[in-house]
Amino acid sequence: MAGTGSQNQPDEALVDLLIKQVTEGLSPAEERELDVLDSEAASALARDFERAAAAVALAGTPPAGPLPAALAERIEADARVFFAGAAREAPPRVAAPPKVAELDAPRSPAAQRRPTPVSPALGWWAAAACLVLAAAGWLRSPAPVPVANLPPVVVSQPPAETPKVEPAPPTPAEQREALLTRPDALKVTLGGTKEPAAAGMSADVVWDPAAQRGYLHVVGLARNDPKLHQYQLWIFDGQRDQRYPVDGGVFDMPGNASEVVLPIRAALPVHDAKAFAITIEKPGGAVVSARDHVVGLGKAG
Repeated sequence: MAGTGSQNQPDEALVDLLIKQVTEGLSPAEERELDVLDSEAASALARDFERAAAAVALAGTPPAGPLPAALAERIEADARVFFAGAAREAPPRVAAPPKVAELDAPRSPAAQRRPTPVSPALGWWAAAACLVLAAAGWLRSPAPVPVANLPPVVVSQPPAETPKVEPAPPTPAEQREALLTRPDALKVTLGGTKEPAAAGMSADVVWDPAAQRGYLHVVGLARNDPKLHQYQLWIFDGQRDQRYPVDGGVFDMPGNASEVVLPIRAALPVHDAKAFAITIEKPGGAVVSARDHVVGLGKAG
């Protein structure tokens, strides 16, 4: 092998090449240079560097669990014995004077980078140090937190939407009471006639001239059979012919009710309500009433 030093004293150029070989790889030119510098000592040193690199890789790997106590004590004891023995065996290094032939001979690029000799125990020192660091790091790894001690996971749920409850529409009786509070509302009381169906009957009409709407309130009118006849309301308009009152709609008196409040549905606009009447008509009502059976009648004012 070209260069200075014995086979047991590899130079720095060789050490650099061996370290680069195990860490990042060599270029073709560097491989040829390593072949020139190769020796038995270099091969042993290369094995030392490979072991050290493997130890470094193991030190960077997260432990799968706590290192057994017996194994940790054994690694630390071996490291202490190794370091103590290496310190006793390492001889003092004295720089030898260069030979005259070496001063005159041209130097190769690798030889020019060659400073102080390096001991072959360097690899074992690095490997042992990496193993001790790996063991210490393993032993210092925090213990896993028991799942039982973790706080419970709280999953927030969006607040449930309160269903909107629509208010119930007012009944005809409630609407009649509201209409009675209006100052322009017209209230007309209807008295019963001598018709048998009108015995004990009382009725009134609340009419809103502006809105053209109103309500008929009837108490005590006899029950009717809709298949035979129905009751019909009439509105006498002061601006129309009295022979043709405005149809206010037909209605029935159910057998289970003695009092009803019914909305008035005028067939034509009423300009000036003068009177209201209730007659008995055929099913479906009449277009023009013969007024043969009047059961209720009342005048405004």
